[in-house]
Amino acid sequence: METKEKIYNKLLKLVKKDNVKVNERLKDHLYTKLGGKADFFITPTTFQEVQNVVKLSNEDNIPFTLLGNGSNLIIKDGGIRGIVINLKHLNDISSEGNTVVAQSGARIIDASRHALKQSLSGLEFACGIPGTVGGALYMNAGAYGGEIKDVLDYAYVVDKEGNLVKRLASELNLDYRTSNIPENGDIVLEATFNLKPASYEDIKAIMDDLTFKRESKQPLEYPSCGSVFKRPPGYFAGKLIQDSKLQGTNIGGAEVSTKHAGFIVNKNNASTTDYISLIEHVQRTVKDKFGVDLEREVRIIGEDTD
Repeated sequence: METKEKIYNKLLKLVKKDNVKVNERLKDHLYTKLGGKADFFITPTTFQEVQNVVKLSNEDNIPFTLLGNGSNLIIKDGGIRGIVINLKHLNDISSEGNTVVAQSGARIIDASRHALKQSLSGLEFACGIPGTVGGALYMNAGAYGGEIKDVLDYAYVVDKEGNLVKRLASELNLDYRTSNIPENGDIVLEATFNLKPASYEDIKAIMDDLTFKRESKQPLEYPSCGSVFKRPPGYFAGKLIQDSKLQGTNIGGAEVSTKHAGFIVNKNNASTTDYISLIEHVQRTVKDKFGVDLEREVRIIGEDTD
């Protein structure tokens, strides 16, 4: 890999200077408030800029990582080498007929609110999901009986060669909290959702109910990565953790939520090491007590500290 100065100068030819940061603290950009620094933190404003950065990464063999708002992601304390790209400026949401088109960096919550304003039903389940549209597709996000695969028509992505490609929902292998987006190396730029006309009042009533359920049950007063574990077959992760008497258990600044056992919160300036150690402690305890393996829903990436 070339020197940082050379890479920086090349990036300035592809992206506006204000949108290229060096040694940027990732915890300042993430829902979890965890993580070390990125060598280069890029926030493109056009699809073409994303394509150009991907092509540069390929040509110069520079490590490349796509980052949403980190609502389902933990970044290690050593940070991320190479280029980190964040699509927060690609956040437009529009609608035509029964479709809503949302760019990757928009919040999926805002897409559901836009659908409400247009009296379009189908995205109500997403009214409390804190991630971006791109992140929602990446993991086929879902809640309260709905999921992305129920409403997605197609997406525009940048493939690993830097080409702009249209992917139909049927091509993404959307399943429980998974898709083939990561294995394909795609970067979601935009998603089109097929929705159904319905009464504004009926849609709002559903969203209000789901919002109340979320706010009353989830520990939204602290940063977290959301639900940490996938639902094990035949069980509920939160119930297993609760029955293991783990609520309130902490390592450093990380704590198993006393409000919802399926959440681990950043209660007091936790390090990523605290967080990961507590996740592993929960997994071991539940395995010892109930013989059930808890599989992480949250992803962990980045470098360890020296």
